[in-house]
Amino acid sequence: MIFRRKASNQDTEAAGTSSGDEAVGSAAGAEGTVEEAGTPGDRAQGPYDVSEVDPATVEADDRIDLGALVITGLPGMELRLQVDEQTNEVQAVLLVLEDSALELRAFAAPRTAGIWADVRREIAAEATRMGGTASEAEGPFGTELVLVVPVEDPDGQIFSQTSRVIGVDGPRWLLRGTVLGRAAVEPEAAPPMEQSLRNVIVVRGNEPMAPREALALRLPPGVQPAEEV
Repeated sequence: MIFRRKASNQDTEAAGTSSGDEAVGSAAGAEGTVEEAGTPGDRAQGPYDVSEVDPATVEADDRIDLGALVITGLPGMELRLQVDEQTNEVQAVLLVLEDSALELRAFAAPRTAGIWADVRREIAAEATRMGGTASEAEGPFGTELVLVVPVEDPDGQIFSQTSRVIGVDGPRWLLRGTVLGRAAVEPEAAPPMEQSLRNVIVVRGNEPMAPREALALRLPPGVQPAEEV
């Protein structure tokens, strides 16, 4: 189901259907939120922990509160929420701009150390098991993975899909971003996806959680699933 946020208020309207995904379209943010990228591996320019930003910034009109993640969209960008049809739980966030996309997921991590290095090795091993390849590369967020894996389309045709998997260790959390589409293979298309990742605010919460447990996502306030037609 697709929802579109109205410019005048927080209400939403149904605009169509989309197999299993719930979307908030036109998640466009103010240009003033776009910042220059920092040095590789640091978080000086984001993504941020909620404790690192002014509360008024978190509640700004150009941000969308999804629970564990607060998102700022760029002009022309669409926000889709991947929802489990059985439980109605939001599992991931997908930011789409033209023929590129960024999938976002957040997980709990130990207080003492980050987990991206271990998770990265596990993702690489899984890609190899699927018959694909995984290689490490240094990107603007530090060490990331470039995956090429076989994927079957709805017509049963097999093709190779390339993606960039980026991990950012924060205070007791891991934010994982997967860049898909044109931005995964053409560097000139990547900056909007990278900036969108930098604009994320992670709300970990103080409750005890097992390492790698997914942080809870939710529909934005005022958004309700539209009835299927």
